[in-house]
Amino acid sequence: MSGTPTFHNDDPSASAAEGSGAVILQSTPAFSPLYQQIKVLILQSLQAGEWKPSTAIPSEIELAARFKVSQGTVRKAIDELAAENLLVRRQGKGTFVATHAERHVQYRFLKLIPDNGDPSDEGPAERRIIDCKRTRASVEVARALAMHPGDAALQVRRVLSFAAVPTILEDLWLPAAPFKGLTAERLRDYNGPMYALFETEFDVRMVRAEEKIRAVVPDAEQCELLEISPQTPLLSVERIAYTYNDVPMELRRGLYLTSNHYYRNALN
Repeated sequence: MSGTPTFHNDDPSASAAEGSGAVILQSTPAFSPLYQQIKVLILQSLQAGEWKPSTAIPSEIELAARFKVSQGTVRKAIDELAAENLLVRRQGKGTFVATHAERHVQYRFLKLIPDNGDPSDEGPAERRIIDCKRTRASVEVARALAMHPGDAALQVRRVLSFAAVPTILEDLWLPAAPFKGLTAERLRDYNGPMYALFETEFDVRMVRAEEKIRAVVPDAEQCELLEISPQTPLLSVERIAYTYNDVPMELRRGLYLTSNHYYRNALN
């Protein structure tokens, strides 16, 4: 980031030196507290790829000097970003850009839990990539991904199994341009979670998601892929995943078999 921004200051906890001779940061409202303006600048650096997933960001002292604000203001901005799972504090080591490759967060968006409540008992999901093909965005896909109907998209279908039992059937749609070169072979060869692949090979980090859930019954093809009968009830989970600045990057539709699992969501 070139130059040093100065800020409009409506944060009564900030020092007087931080507010003197200030220029309003254009990307946030004039009434935005100072720490929120610093948060926006850190987000801009994350989005620009200045700090990569799993790498350390500058210290609070360094960021305070860079933005010409107090260390406390920087700490408050980082606290919010950590609460949003965008940054991770590590005692004695510093603050790092969060990554889906880390074991404790790699399945942060997967809410299906075995009945005994311990996901470690069944181990990681076994993945079967059925297809990854280039297609044209339908009206519905285009609306979800802020594209134009007919724009180039990628469609992925896979089955996730736990303890050798097919449990989740997923269809994903991605905008083609950011994921150029993604193939079924690359998906099969990658051992980590899919979002970690998007991070490391395509510089796309999913930072939040919205879901719609309803109960459905499967069609004949879905029954075959999940090895179930037509009368088996399933949870249909439709997810839109976003990268920084609420840019939608994935539409995912999953069918969840819940005979040995339940869907858990923590509400704060």
